[in-house]
Amino acid sequence: MSLFHTMNALELLDSPSASGESVKKALTAAGVPESQISVKTVHGPKGSTNFVKTWFYGSEGKHNGGTAPTIGIVGRLGGVGARPERIGLVSDGDGAVSAVAVAMKLGDMAQKGDVLKGDVFVSTHICPNSPTRPHDPVPFMGSPINMTIANREEMGEELDAVLSIDTTRGNRIVNTRGFAISPTVKEGWILRVSEDLLEIMSSVTGELPKVFALSMTDITPYGNGLYHLNSILQPCTATRAPVVGVALTSQTTVPGCATGSSQPADIEAAVRFAVETAKAFGEGKCKFYDEEEFALTLKRYGAMNKLQGMGALPPADPQA
Repeated sequence: MSLFHTMNALELLDSPSASGESVKKALTAAGVPESQISVKTVHGPKGSTNFVKTWFYGSEGKHNGGTAPTIGIVGRLGGVGARPERIGLVSDGDGAVSAVAVAMKLGDMAQKGDVLKGDVFVSTHICPNSPTRPHDPVPFMGSPINMTIANREEMGEELDAVLSIDTTRGNRIVNTRGFAISPTVKEGWILRVSEDLLEIMSSVTGELPKVFALSMTDITPYGNGLYHLNSILQPCTATRAPVVGVALTSQTTVPGCATGSSQPADIEAAVRFAVETAKAFGEGKCKFYDEEEFALTLKRYGAMNKLQGMGALPPADPQA
């Protein structure tokens, strides 16, 4: 179970002094070797934030000379707090909470002798005083950095698949509490939903799986002036690896800058889902997409990777 680590992550990040260093200290206490954690302060157009990146090396992972695939787990968000406008952990911060809890759980497992087969990369950023910005139907959290910086820091060429965890409560697309997953997105193509991930989700929740809809513009880069559900699929613009969004959802529309809106049980379920997916992916028991079907798709209809770029026009928002 991951409830203990989820609660610890919630308490850790619900603080005006939350930082990359405080997260590093907590991860080290949870059993993660300090050498496998990096903290980097990055400055952007509207301030700065701390990126925290953690590696877990599998028994048959590439770091140790093996061939097991590598999965990335990204905690997406604008910020964990909107101080001084709002006091407390904001709803938008649950992506970071999830990533920190995943890292704590994997560190605890490794310390006890449960080492996964493949390598796992966990990344997020910590900023307790991010700006907010208008969005319909409810306000979004802004970010001190732009999406180009976020993708550069949170992604890596070593990754064979990516789970992107993000609060997704400020919409009317998913009208139920808990978490939902997206179809797999790869190189500009929205592919079929992974059957393996649906199975893992059902096993973790004990319920029927939930899938949220995507539009084509959702998988294009921020800053192009087009509608985006939120930033959950932004990692897909910066990698050739298949990306699946893991959305923390609600029955009602909740602003990203709302405080007191984090649901520990929902976050814990998403954390367990991420950990179970990492186990199965490293063992070769979980596919994000069908390689042969994707190859045939490209052969019939061609590449769609132009959707990973800004298109023919200059950026609509240079800071996005």
